[in-house]
Amino acid sequence: MSKSIMRQAQELQAKLAKAQEELSNTTLEVNSGGGAVKVTINGQQEIKSIKISPEVIDPDDVQFLEDLVLTAVNEALAKSQELAAERLGGLTGGLKIPGLM
Repeated sequence: MSKSIMRQAQELQAKLAKAQEELSNTTLEVNSGGGAVKVTINGQQEIKSIKISPEVIDPDDVQFLEDLVLTAVNEALAKSQELAAERLGGLTGGLKIPGLM
């Protein structure tokens, strides 16, 4: 490899590392059930917290609460993945790099 290509690869690696660090420090909040369930996730698809409003805890209707949690988690993951693709996609020129996104 030429020195120019090596330097470009090192610069890209540094930019990707910085972008990944920024993603880990970026949090998103997603609600379902009108705010009954709140999921906080970072830009690296790590769920940081799940908050459940006591009003939706009904022992006779566990399925409803499960659905609210599932909806919020799936939406949070989707938004986090979109954010990562947006931030990292520009750096990689649209290439899918395993382990990155």
